Amino acid sequence: MLHEAALFLAAAVLFVPLFKRAKLGAVLGYLAAGLAIGPHGLGFAKDAEEVLHISEFGVVLLLFVIGLELQPRRLWTLRREVFGYGGAQVLLSAAPLTLIAHALGLGWASAAVIGFALSMSSTALVLQMLGERSELSAHHGRASFAILLFQDLSVIPLLALVPLLAAPDSAGIGWQEILKALAMIVAVIASGRTLLRPLLRTLANTQVPEIFTAAALLLVIGVSLAMQAVGLSASLGAFLAGVLLADSEYRHELQADLEPFKGLLLGLFFIAVGMGADLGLIAREPLLVLGLALGILLLKGLVLYAVGRIAGMNHGSALRLGGALSQGGEFAFVLFAVAAAAGLLPAPERELLTVAVTLSMIATPPLYALLSRQRRTEPAPYDEIKTAETPVVIAGFGPFGQIIGRVLRLKKIAFTVLDKNAQHVEFVRSFGNPVFFSDAARAEVLRAAHVHQARLFVIAIADEAESLRVMQAVRAFAPTLRVMASARTRQHALQLIALGVAPEDVIRRAYFSSLEMTRRVLLALDHSHNEASRAVGMFHQKDEETLMRQQAVYQDEAALRQATNQFTRELEELFEADAQQAASEPKPQEQTA
Repeated sequence: MLHEAALFLAAAVLFVPLFKRAKLGAVLGYLAAGLAIGPHGLGFAKDAEEVLHISEFGVVLLLFVIGLELQPRRLWTLRREVFGYGGAQVLLSAAPLTLIAHALGLGWASAAVIGFALSMSSTALVLQMLGERSELSAHHGRASFAILLFQDLSVIPLLALVPLLAAPDSAGIGWQEILKALAMIVAVIASGRTLLRPLLRTLANTQVPEIFTAAALLLVIGVSLAMQAVGLSASLGAFLAGVLLADSEYRHELQADLEPFKGLLLGLFFIAVGMGADLGLIAREPLLVLGLALGILLLKGLVLYAVGRIAGMNHGSALRLGGALSQGGEFAFVLFAVAAAAGLLPAPERELLTVAVTLSMIATPPLYALLSRQRRTEPAPYDEIKTAETPVVIAGFGPFGQIIGRVLRLKKIAFTVLDKNAQHVEFVRSFGNPVFFSDAARAEVLRAAHVHQARLFVIAIADEAESLRVMQAVRAFAPTLRVMASARTRQHALQLIALGVAPEDVIRRAYFSSLEMTRRVLLALDHSHNEASRAVGMFHQKDEETLMRQQAVYQDEAALRQATNQFTRELEELFEADAQQAASEPKPQEQTA
């Protein structure tokens, strides 16, 4: 057992980081590890079925965690996107896939399981891919999240139905079995509301973390066994238990405790799937395997494109939605395993479908990169600026710039906003604020915004390179205009000063909030208000002096480091002298006496 554990861990440690670095996702890394060490690879591990049987508990834990994250309020807020877009995608994808599977000779029950399994996309792969590109907040990113959420939800009834579909036709599904299943579901819900929270509260009060973790595992296993006892899926029980605790005060603690177990067992599940995948099928029947993978991508891509267009997306967003979600997903492997265990999916078909889904997942990142590159060649047109002269022009309207704008608006001071972040512009316009989608580093934009007649230009751009680019353009266009700028770092502040921003007009974003936090820390450590304010004031004054000293040598790394060390020494001497002076002064009560 230890040898096998070492083998699986070594394969995961080797392959998963490589695939993550290649931006192909951890799921494909685990699958590749299984392919490498499995019977169709190097042959280090032989029994994929036994490993799969053990690792299926990872899927149960995954469904429990999904239930924990599914707060009813959140689902209600996204109801239109989740049940509208998601429901349409699953049904429109599953229907033709089911018909094709039945036409190829499979029974209706087996064909339906295959159709719905292939309609699922890879939650892990898609969310990681969109997150790395900062596209989760885009139109197609929000729609992708909603559709994936519906897919995760739809897996629950599918897992519950598979054992029922596998019942012999002659026996049918009796009303006694249905009543038992319903009674068990009601019992789980009732006990969850009356017993679970008090029990968890009692265990939490013991202050023994491992006992709370053991209770969490016992909860999942117990509910899963209860569901299996009445012929339902263990995953359904775990999901119900998670939903019941989604609004509890123990949700985050349970999730943190179970996350390591879930991650390792789910990784083991994907390794087992990879061990069972016969890549020799590609060599023996390349047209069939590659055609099936391409068919999945094409059919689902067309359905998703149509859903996106119906939802009001433009051509580019709908195309990216189709490219992001067109692959098969990890829940397909789960459904294949459950269907095979129930006798609904023969081994050859399962191997073929597993390889095809794996290939579709591998093809997704390069396919999406191609679509994204195509999008960049068609940038959105900037706004035509039609505005009167205003005393203040603000470049960048994120959280920092918005506070400035809100106060100016309250004081009835007119201002013009220039921002090249389309999401900022769309969000701010929804509140009725005047903002133009434009590049403040372009001379024609500065001219249209009457920058040469303004009293003040404010740079509130978070990106350092973009901030410096705008400052250079403004200084070239209006050399005498006063500019105030926010800086993310000390080096950024030094560069802005070098470009002509007055030192007193450079505001470091985290600087003053850090000083205020320091003052409060000293107060919490029983320093008086005067002591805390004096310490922070001394640091601020000395730091401003050092900033000017560093500005003269900021391009010389050695000199900059020397100035920093000198600042530290001078500040230590200053604080020591202040402490000695405070110690020599009589206390207030002594003076009174």
